[in-house]
Amino acid sequence: AAPAGAVAFGVKHTEGVSVEVACQGQGEDGSAPSSGTRWPLDEGTVLRFSMSRASSEVNDNKVTVSFYAEGGQPINQAGVFLTGIGISLDVDADRDGVVEKNNPNKASWTWGPEGHGAILLVSCDKEGP
Repeated sequence: AAPAGAVAFGVKHTEGVSVEVACQGQGEDGSAPSSGTRWPLDEGTVLRFSMSRASSEVNDNKVTVSFYAEGGQPINQAGVFLTGIGISLDVDADRDGVVEKNNPNKASWTWGPEGHGAILLVSCDKEGP
């Protein structure tokens, strides 16, 4: 997706975004780009970005990729706005009829009428083709 004549790129991002650049031959361990770092546009170079927490509003995070020609002249920019969505499996961990997001018993299990922990019933049969 780089414009014609581009030989390098740089990345800027908001605080809520994590960015890694993996260049061919470096394996899967990517490097987090620092401000001002430029990376060669080589085949096999991968730019990964992610968010580790939910957004406070829609499109509140952004990644901007700047493309550079030989000699360092800027050619163009591409950007993407991101919205992090929070997903949580909430359960009635203390079995009192109330589903609580941060119940301390969510991570453990104790058997019996005075026990705690979620009871999960899974349907593993094949009901359809």
